[in-house]
Amino acid sequence: MSTGEKGDGKMDTMVQARGIGEWLTEVRREIHRSPGLDFDLEQTASTVERELDSMGVLHRRFAGTGVGAWIEGTGPGPTVVIRADMDALAIQEETGLTFSSEYPGRMHACGHDGHTACALGAAKILSARKDFRGKVIFAFQPAEETSGGAKPMIDDGLLEGENVIAALALHVNPSLPTGTIGVNPGKAMAASDMFDLVIRGEGCHGAEPHRGVDALAIACQTVTALQQIVSRRTDPVDSAVLTVGTIHGGRGRNVVASEIRMEGIIRTVDRELRERLRTEVRTVAEEVPRAMGAHGEISFVQGYPPLINDPKVCDVVSSCAREILGDRGVVPIDRPSMGVDDFAYFAELFPSCYFTLGIEDRTKGRAAPLHSPYFDLDEGALPIGAALLAKATVRLLSEGLPH
Repeated sequence: MSTGEKGDGKMDTMVQARGIGEWLTEVRREIHRSPGLDFDLEQTASTVERELDSMGVLHRRFAGTGVGAWIEGTGPGPTVVIRADMDALAIQEETGLTFSSEYPGRMHACGHDGHTACALGAAKILSARKDFRGKVIFAFQPAEETSGGAKPMIDDGLLEGENVIAALALHVNPSLPTGTIGVNPGKAMAASDMFDLVIRGEGCHGAEPHRGVDALAIACQTVTALQQIVSRRTDPVDSAVLTVGTIHGGRGRNVVASEIRMEGIIRTVDRELRERLRTEVRTVAEEVPRAMGAHGEISFVQGYPPLINDPKVCDVVSSCAREILGDRGVVPIDRPSMGVDDFAYFAELFPSCYFTLGIEDRTKGRAAPLHSPYFDLDEGALPIGAALLAKATVRLLSEGLPH
């Protein structure tokens, strides 16, 4: 039993969470009906603020539509951060749910409505208890799916002057059944770097290709060379993906193309490999066209850093989850996802645990995947997420990180 959870048996936090289960479902459905994109989250942020007001929890805006909130314990102590992303996706919902999105072309297809409900649930539990010392800061953030809202909130002073010892976040997982969580105590999510590449040659008549420099043919060679950076110049046990997703150019079937534009992305889970691949992609993008008489020009847009979990914080989360769900409730994850999440900005600054929450209702068959127009989640998982965030937070504030 945690010293910070006096009188809290193995199920007490879970009992509290189940007691607010109907409210969690109502909040999640309200957010689901009114999805916002990127930083355009006024309605969602207002819902979060209304619920925090009802709990008596202090809050204010950060980075536009981000909401930061604070719960003080019974005395001074360290700080734990709980992050929840609030934004939706530009997807037309096809679920047919009674609480489907009321905005055409927008949908909570990645479960951020559930993440926000779970964090609000943790706030409700912690604000009612306050049997801990220290402080809990909630970051209800925008734009996880796009340019990232975590760093703007941090840069706006959300955590300024705070003694943060740990940060927590969850993400729903349709591949795990309700009643389980997945925990990866190391490299959890990839970094991303987007690139734009222009290859400029010299156009001419298709019947006389020797009079020009075929940018399209050179682009094909360049794409092949780019793919070999991962397949032939990267250790097979290192996780990396390089994708050229678009290619545009040319003016006619009988005209040698003078300019080709491509867009791509690199995903890595190792910081050193990330830098090396960026360097090698630039070299290939410039030198292959140059060797063939053309000019290659590449620019990068740096995406999120790799999300690397702290094993000690993960141990705390796993221990709390076993107390709530039993030993089989914790599923070890030993491989990183090549997806990205800007919780990585918190994990760069503080020991962190980003875990996944099982939401698959096996009585209904396999759940639709994330980013699907048919995606939905088992709302029975919401109390589990809320309880685990609250319980792990109290444990961290009361006992700190394991030695």
